[in-house]
Amino acid sequence: MAEVTEDASFSGEDWYGDELAERHFLRCTFRDVDMTELSSRGAVFEECVFGNVKFNASRHADSAFLRCSFLRCNLFEAEFTGCKLTGSVFEQCTLRPLRVTGGDWSFVNLSDADLRGVTFSGVRMREADLTSALCDGATISAVDLSGAHLTRAKFNRCDLRGSDLTALHPNEVELRDALIDPTQALTIAQALGLRIG
Repeated sequence: MAEVTEDASFSGEDWYGDELAERHFLRCTFRDVDMTELSSRGAVFEECVFGNVKFNASRHADSAFLRCSFLRCNLFEAEFTGCKLTGSVFEQCTLRPLRVTGGDWSFVNLSDADLRGVTFSGVRMREADLTSALCDGATISAVDLSGAHLTRAKFNRCDLRGSDLTALHPNEVELRDALIDPTQALTIAQALGLRIG
C-alpha cells in the first residue's frame, strides 16, 4: 500500500535528487520546494498545489498529478513517461524544453503556455485547453487532441503527424510550415469547407 500524506504543507524544502516511489499526496501544498532532478515512479499527487517549485531535469514515470495546480513552476528539461495529469492547470510556468511520452493529459489547462520546442508523443490530450498556446517548433505527434480548445494557438513549424486534429479550425490557429500527414490534410481541407475531387 502506498504511503498517504494528506493536507500537508511543504515550504522551502530541499528534495533535490530524491526518489519518490509509491507515495500518495492528497490536497498537499508545495511552495518554493526544490525538486530538481527528483525522480518519481508510481507516485500520486491529487488536488495538490505547487507554487514556485523547481522541477528542473526531474523524471516522472507512471506517476499521476490529478487536478493539481502549478503556479510559476520551472519544468526545464523535465520528462513525463506514462503519467496521468488529468485536469491539472499550469499558470506562468517555464515548460521548455519539456518531454512527454505516453500517458493521459486530458482536460489539462495549458492556455497561454510557451510550449516552443517541447515534445508530446503518444499522449492523450482530449479536451485539453491550448488556447493561445505558443507551440512553434514543437513535436506533437500521435496525440489525441479530440475536443481540445485550440483557438489562437500557434503551431508554426510544428510536427503534428499522427495527431487527431478534428478539433482544429484552420482559420483560428497558425499552421505555417507545420508538418502533417495525408489523412490530416484531408481533415483540414474538410474543415475549410473544401471538396475533394
